Amino acid sequence: MQFKHPELLYALFLLLIPIIIHLFQLRRFKKERFTNVAILKKAIMQTRKSSQLKKWLILATRLLALTGLIFAFAQPFTSPKHNANIKTETVIYLDNSFSMQANGNRGPLLKRAVQDLVSTVPEDVSFSLITNNEIFRNTSINAIKNDLLEIDHTASILSPEAALLKAKALFSKNSSSLKNIIFISDFQDDGNASNFKHDNNITLFLIPLKAENIRNIAIDTAFISNENFENLNLHVRLSDNGNTTEAVPLSLFDNEKLIAKTAVNLNETSEAVFTIPANKPIQGILTVNDNSLQFDNTLFFNINEPIKTSVLAISNDNDDYLRRIYTDDEFNLITTSESQLDYSLISSQNLIVLNELESIPVTLASALRTFLTEGGAVTIIPSINSEITSYNAFLNAFDLNLKQFNDTEKRITSINYNHPLYNRGVFEKEVRNFQYPKVNGFFELLNSRGATALEYEDGKPFLINKDKLSLFTASLENMNSNFKSSPLIVPTFYNMAKYGLKIPSLYMLIGQNNSFDVTVNLGQDAILKLENDQHSVIPQQQYYNTKVRINTNDIPDFAGIYAVKNRTEILKHVSFNYSRNESSMRYQDLSNLKDINLSNTIEKAFDNIKSETKMNALWKWFVIFAAALLIIEMAILKYFK
Repeated sequence: MQFKHPELLYALFLLLIPIIIHLFQLRRFKKERFTNVAILKKAIMQTRKSSQLKKWLILATRLLALTGLIFAFAQPFTSPKHNANIKTETVIYLDNSFSMQANGNRGPLLKRAVQDLVSTVPEDVSFSLITNNEIFRNTSINAIKNDLLEIDHTASILSPEAALLKAKALFSKNSSSLKNIIFISDFQDDGNASNFKHDNNITLFLIPLKAENIRNIAIDTAFISNENFENLNLHVRLSDNGNTTEAVPLSLFDNEKLIAKTAVNLNETSEAVFTIPANKPIQGILTVNDNSLQFDNTLFFNINEPIKTSVLAISNDNDDYLRRIYTDDEFNLITTSESQLDYSLISSQNLIVLNELESIPVTLASALRTFLTEGGAVTIIPSINSEITSYNAFLNAFDLNLKQFNDTEKRITSINYNHPLYNRGVFEKEVRNFQYPKVNGFFELLNSRGATALEYEDGKPFLINKDKLSLFTASLENMNSNFKSSPLIVPTFYNMAKYGLKIPSLYMLIGQNNSFDVTVNLGQDAILKLENDQHSVIPQQQYYNTKVRINTNDIPDFAGIYAVKNRTEILKHVSFNYSRNESSMRYQDLSNLKDINLSNTIEKAFDNIKSETKMNALWKWFVIFAAALLIIEMAILKYFK
């Protein structure tokens, strides 16, 4: 038993001392008379009419009545916890990920959870609430009711471990308080076992919300294949975690205009192919009809107008082959000799080709280093008469060093199909038998710390890449090599130029590290924005003279097609989609967890928390006890003679 006002008990003790002393002064009732029950009974019978006994009984009843009243005012109670003034802290985690769009037996899981919180949490209870993207500290249900009703699904996902750490951070440092975490989620299984570590200072309540229908159809991905001058093949892949027997309609829109529609039978194939015009911009929207999760029923993508890539060729030899590759419809090619080079042109290029230079002047080397750090690409083709010292002065910074010229004939026999120059659909399959180009002489490498794209028959590199620097180890002039007449010449140099400009894919995923380049000359203090009809955000961006590199991760928050805008000018479009990680409706088995409280409802969890600190008040019983004693005293005064 505990007391809210224990100080009153000290007053009772001080009051009892003189009374007890007075009782001992009643010499008429000696101690020996009450050595056993028989003697006590005899004494009482003998002194029934004694006035001293009457006074003693009245004093005892008054004393007990006073004690009862003092105990009542001290407010005694019983509680499961030892500390009467213990503080309770509660943190609620509400999962608002896209998987909570699923329907339970009372409707969408997230909406029902919000309604249960609003109707269940007592108005006088203070708590903190977190979602995957919001925090409400030390609040009440009335204070955040409107915010709760407006909570929407988010692409931001917290793992159970991260959610628990975030919840624990909201507790005070008071070690004596009762700490509770209420975890409301569907506990979707992402393939990683959740680790709900038991904490002796925290009581964890898990409230698993169950979806009634675990069948879901999703548009997983889209990509382009078989690119040609007239048409593109758009491949769309769908997934289904149920046993769908009916064909699923799949629609393709250009903005709001329906341009194609097909039916996909998921029992036989999960892929559809649309043919769309090449070199024509499109703001594509793919949609599928499905009554389960909604976030993965739409996929946004876009194809922008082709942009020209700027190439600067610094040549001391015949560069006609470069002119045939870098045509005017896709490239802005400038050719110049080293002696007539305008250095102001360098910063505005995407690719710079050093074609058969005998040396790399110090000034040019310095300008190229700056150009590379700003995101440009450089390709070096040495001359047979190249000055190794001059070249190595530039190459040393990239862990590449040329050795002496070796006049041994070698064939170029190996292609690295995983290299960025050749993994963009250059080859439909790996080619084993083709007419190998050759060189009559080459420069050996002292260091070759880079990615080899093409190799000689002995495994030594013919074309090596380090970051955005590409180096040929042999001259390409006709007297030394027939590489210019090889089928490899076009994709190699074409992709080198495209490699200098980071072009976005059909779409990007929200929550991942994405980057793309925008060719633009920005004014001072100007910034680019991502904007559509509903949302506008300012992404992280880096300015490189004639282009801006945009990096996105957690922004934008919403899927869609966004215009990249410089003030009011639309430079291009980019598309963002939600990750499909939550499309598979598989859930964790929580039944084997230890030291965890599983609750079917939010109401039950709060009832358990309340019972932990519920006080059973006893003061009423002590008041009744005192009143009964007063009645007994009145009876003694009236009937005891």
